[in-house]
Amino acid sequence: MSAQTQIAPAPIAPTVGRPRRSRRRRLTRTAWNLVGILVLVVLAFPVFWMISTAFKPDDQINSLTPTWFSLHPTLAHFGDAVHRPFFWDDVKNSLIIVGVTVALSMALAFLAAVALAKFRFTGQKLFIVLMIGIQMLPQAGLIIPLFVVLRRYGQVNTLTGVIFTYMTFVLPFSVWTLRGFLLGIPRELEEAAMVDGSSRLGAFVKILLPLVAPGLVATSIFAFITSWNEYIFARILLNDGAKQTATVWLSYFTGTSRHTDWGGLMAGSTLIAIPVIVFFLLVQRKIAFGLTAGAVKA
Repeated sequence: MSAQTQIAPAPIAPTVGRPRRSRRRRLTRTAWNLVGILVLVVLAFPVFWMISTAFKPDDQINSLTPTWFSLHPTLAHFGDAVHRPFFWDDVKNSLIIVGVTVALSMALAFLAAVALAKFRFTGQKLFIVLMIGIQMLPQAGLIIPLFVVLRRYGQVNTLTGVIFTYMTFVLPFSVWTLRGFLLGIPRELEEAAMVDGSSRLGAFVKILLPLVAPGLVATSIFAFITSWNEYIFARILLNDGAKQTATVWLSYFTGTSRHTDWGGLMAGSTLIAIPVIVFFLLVQRKIAFGLTAGAVKA
């Protein structure tokens, strides 16, 4: 044997199948992108049609030949919608109801979620099951019992009655969602902060609250959109035109098939959709950057 042993070269892996797998992966990605674009078009088309109809003259709206874009847009429908009775009153009522509902729901849901996620108490599992069961109840089935209860306490045709009603179906979902966020936060982070000299309240404020911020933002978006778009409870509980919500105000544009003011209805719908868009634009950055903000700032 020679002093130097010869090492056999390692076998080279075949590369014939790599281009084929790469081509298959690109085709799969392209197919999923096409599916996503198709879903986006289907979801965005009603919004596009609403906005385009709001700027069309009446002859183009009522024409048998559909018009995608109006060559002569008009703002007359927006002026008609804004100057209709109770428009500003109902928008103000919606902002008050939704703002109070979201604020109270987030505060109560966060405290309840902390109790469910961080502590153990008798009846905890039963409480979670009941909370899920409340979400399974159809909202239409709660109209009569809620109306009877609110009338007994004089809360019919009042904004506070609508706020309590909205919280009955916003609060359980908010608690359940925030509990999921809190369960994903390791308990060791709070314990490490307390070992470093921070109090339990300090660990709560500096560790837990920043980490759960994206959950609060996402849940508040759900609560805002759900409360803003709700119609049935507001229509039944509010009878005075000056105390109704914006969604109830929109219903007065509809009538028979020949007397519905489609231009005013679409213009009013576009105006009422603006607060939801503004609210989402204000908080959407917190969803993206809030996941790392807590760990960095702690």
